[in-house]
Amino acid sequence: MKRMILALVLVTLYAANALAGEILVYTALEDDQIPRYIKSFQEQHPDIAVKFVRDSTGIVTAKLLAEKDNPQADVIWGLSAVSLMQAKQAGLLKPYTPKDGGKILVAYKDAAAAPAWFGIDAWMTGFCVNSVELAGKKLAMPEGYADLAKPEYKGLIAMPNPASSGTGFLTVSAILQLMGEEQGWAYLDKLHDNITAYTHSGSKPCKLAGTGEAVIGISFGYRGLQQKKKGEPIETVFPKEGSGWDLEANALVDKKAIKPEAMVFLDWAVSMDAMKEYAQSFAITGYPTGQPVPAGFPADPAKQMIKNDFDWAAKNRDRILAEWTRRYDGKSEPRK
Repeated sequence: MKRMILALVLVTLYAANALAGEILVYTALEDDQIPRYIKSFQEQHPDIAVKFVRDSTGIVTAKLLAEKDNPQADVIWGLSAVSLMQAKQAGLLKPYTPKDGGKILVAYKDAAAAPAWFGIDAWMTGFCVNSVELAGKKLAMPEGYADLAKPEYKGLIAMPNPASSGTGFLTVSAILQLMGEEQGWAYLDKLHDNITAYTHSGSKPCKLAGTGEAVIGISFGYRGLQQKKKGEPIETVFPKEGSGWDLEANALVDKKAIKPEAMVFLDWAVSMDAMKEYAQSFAITGYPTGQPVPAGFPADPAKQMIKNDFDWAAKNRDRILAEWTRRYDGKSEPRK
């Protein structure tokens, strides 16, 4: 009996050591979210070291696609679903259903029989408006996209470059879907006249509005609400025509040596513990958590989000970005 118990102990120790290791995670989550989110994983799995490569959506997507023949990442965590659809088309993802993957709402995960990606939350377009600067210029608070094209806002607006920012792309995609491509591009031409700079980060326009370097930053709701909490004179406006949106989603990278730790991470990343943390930042999560909608978001956030054709956005992303770059890239800030 003692030998049997000792053997079981050794097997258990061997299994624990087999999981102990390091994984590389590619993510576009915000810098201030990652430490809060990852805390429960570290508490539950102290033997797994997690290294991050964090950048804006477009840059992470380009890096993934460039590494197609020699993938470096083990896991993708919190990247645009549109980007993951492109990665799947390129053969970069390995279907894997996490333990709680069945809880994810059908609309928020890969529709394939063996899903390759699972959404964790939705983020949506919001305008970050510096109320002090706006009042000083005696301008009205914008209510929607149409207002931002008015001549009185000339030179006062910062917006993310959609080629490098997921927030930029979901906003451009929403405009083209809401207005139709012909009218959408005509609108973007007018908006371009009012843009002071296109940034390579989805959160930077809001940060520029917070410091007064811009009066209005086209960004996403979470960022504006967080800056107001910190005491900045920011009001977050969700456009009356409806917000563009995308899912932050996770996937397993298909590579020769798939680490078991990567699947442990993905199990945790859609667990209730993790989902409750996402719910502190966003009004929509991959499945209900029972948490209240964070203050500042629309009371019914699902109604605020446009009817989004993800397939269209993924299939046309390269074409849209090429056209956008041809028309507007002259006002993009220099790349670092």
